[in-house]
Amino acid sequence: MISRPFDSLFTIAPYSLARSDKQALLLERLHALTRHHYIHCEPYRRILDAQRLVPGSGNGIEALPFLPVSLFKLLGLKSVADSEIVKIMTSSGTSGQQVSRIFLDKTTAVNQQKTLVKIVSQFTGAGRLPMLIMDSPAILKDRRQFSARAAGILGFSLFGSRRAWALNEKMEIDYPAIAAFLEQHQGKPVLLFGFTFMIWQHFYKALMADKRYIDLSEALLIHGGGWKKLQNEAVSSQAFTECLKEVCGLKAVHEYYGMVEQTGSVYMQCERGHLHTSIFSDVIIRNPRDFSVCPPGVSGIIQVLSLLPESYPGHSLLTEDEGVLLGEDDCPCGRLGKYFQINGRLKKAEIRGCSDTYAAQF
Repeated sequence: MISRPFDSLFTIAPYSLARSDKQALLLERLHALTRHHYIHCEPYRRILDAQRLVPGSGNGIEALPFLPVSLFKLLGLKSVADSEIVKIMTSSGTSGQQVSRIFLDKTTAVNQQKTLVKIVSQFTGAGRLPMLIMDSPAILKDRRQFSARAAGILGFSLFGSRRAWALNEKMEIDYPAIAAFLEQHQGKPVLLFGFTFMIWQHFYKALMADKRYIDLSEALLIHGGGWKKLQNEAVSSQAFTECLKEVCGLKAVHEYYGMVEQTGSVYMQCERGHLHTSIFSDVIIRNPRDFSVCPPGVSGIIQVLSLLPESYPGHSLLTEDEGVLLGEDDCPCGRLGKYFQINGRLKKAEIRGCSDTYAAQF
């Protein structure tokens, strides 16, 4: 069993622990998860044994063993009996790509949802806001992408009420639906959610082509799910935000970074444009040549750590993304913990984000 009851973490504000306290919490839980998966997941145990790694050894989180995230495309990694699995999540993938398969038991699935609520509500507030989904309702009918894009929509729908869709089934802006939604909630804050490329391709570009302006100045936008296509178009995160402000007056825009292999422990972008770790997660930037730890300001491969995965060994993963650690405990926004930025996908890495895989057809 895992030593510390996970529910005890929900008594702590998600960005309230400074380095010394957070490191102690992380190390205890991550060591316990490593031992748990070593005992209950044979492939994980064989991987650690092959490297002569002893679970629970090492003085810091940097010494914890990690798995390449692509391994979940090749192996069925789980630490629970088949009878305990309540959901199998799969990553996005273009045609012909293998997808990751993530096995969830009830405990892990519940903790993912509770953690997502704990983190995102710091930005949306405690109450549920009227929600405009920057996508088409057709996505919920497309079982080929249901586990990735649709699951993201359903997950973030926890923060919304009286939901409406900004696009019709032809992926065109549904101007009457948006107008009705805004009229109904006039003068009140509303929540927008969507995937980065979908918003850029089907909302921003369409507004520009139609020479239309939609007043979303009272809205808060949360977006994420892949930047590769936009990077190919030379669109930065800052430019994305500024362009949306131009066509619809959006002032509050928060990107998030996350992946199906660590659902729930998302990294939210603060008002200063930085992605933040919470008490449920951490990041380490590693040198691509020898996997040594990069100091702040030096670009490398992003390793993500999560306290959530009990049903599969996904608590310490080396991603296929490149980023830079910007600092810790001193972001001007006031939130404690590490903060960082994403530079993009590693060269030759597969397209895998929720909106990147969709964008591959353009």
